[in-house]
Parts: sequence; structure tokens; C-alpha cells
Amino acid sequence: MIRPVFIALMFFLLTGTTVAAQQRMMVRIAELEIDSVSLPAYKAILAEEAAASIKLEPGVIAIFPMFDKARPAQVRILEIYASREAYESHLKTAHFIKYKTATAKMVKSLRLPDMEAIDPATMAEMFRKLPAGK
Repeated sequence: MIRPVFIALMFFLLTGTTVAAQQRMMVRIAELEIDSVSLPAYKAILAEEAAASIKLEPGVIAIFPMFDKARPAQVRILEIYASREAYESHLKTAHFIKYKTATAKMVKSLRLPDMEAIDPATMAEMFRKLPAGK
């Protein structure tokens, strides 16, 4: 089930992009269940990978990891790439390969549904009312 925070964050991150650019983007919400004993180590490795992806890859628009407060081993990652090619490039980076290798035994389940915006024309207007820096 997609929670409203995912949808709101996706719209917020896409503010200011053209409809054509939004239609080329690849959006995904990774759904993971992590072994609870490994959770602290997993979160540290994931945070490092997400930061490197944003900093080093121009085609990565968002890698936004979060976890369910009621069930911390349920991790969700909002991923937005400029294109499918940017996603494919991301999979070949040293920081992603390090993440996948280091966490392979920590992940109990993984689901990677691709998402598609229902109304890309309105996305750019969604959060213009928010004050800067909020």
C-alpha cells in the first residue's frame, strides 16, 4: 500500500520539472523487509549509499529511504531517476554495488514496483505554497 507521504514527497521532488521530463523519469518505491538484528547496520549502509547516489549521479533525482515507525524493519525507498538509462547507470556504480553486496544477507524480502504519475501536469504546482527551506 502506498502511503500519502510517498506521494507527497514524489510531487515535492518533481516541482519545477516539465511534463515531458516527468514522463521520461523512472519512479519506483522499493519495499524491503530487513532482518531486525541487522537493522542498525543496514540503515547505516543505506544512508551512505543514498547520499553518494545523490551527490555523484546527475541522473539520480531522489533516493529517499525511510522506515515504518510501527514496524522499523519495513523499509521503503522512494527512487526517482531522470530516465531508465540513469537507473541502469546507477546499478553499475561502485557505491550501489557495495550497498548490494554488504546488505545481501540482511534483506529478507524486496519488491521493486515501477510507479507512474497519475497527473504529471499538476506535479510542478503541488508544493509551490511551501515556504522556502521547509
